Amino acid sequence: MSDYIIVLVTTASKQEAERIVKHLINDRLIACANIIGPVTSYFQWEEKIERAEEYLAIMKSRKDLFDRLTEAVKILHSYKVPEILALPIIEGSRTYLDWLETCLG
Repeated sequence: MSDYIIVLVTTASKQEAERIVKHLINDRLIACANIIGPVTSYFQWEEKIERAEEYLAIMKSRKDLFDRLTEAVKILHSYKVPEILALPIIEGSRTYLDWLETCLG
C-alpha cells in the first residue's frame, strides 16, 4: 500500500485550488481531490504569527509521481512557499486503489 499517498496543499482561494487540481488530474499526477474550506490557518511568516483563510486540497496520488506533482504545484501556486505534504496510505479498499491506479500516469 505504501506506493499510494495523500497530498495536502493549501491555497489562497477556492479558484486557485480548483485550477491546480484540474491541472494535476489532466496531467494524471493525481486521481482525484477534495477541496475543503475555507479553513483558518495560523503560521509563522517573516518572524510574525499570521492568520489566513485558505482552502485545503486533499489529493490522492502515487509516491513515484510526487516530485513531478510538486514541481507542477510550485509553478501554478501563488505562494512563495506553498504547503505540499505527502502522507502514506497504509490501507485502502482494493477496488478503490485499483481505480486510483487506472487514473494515474
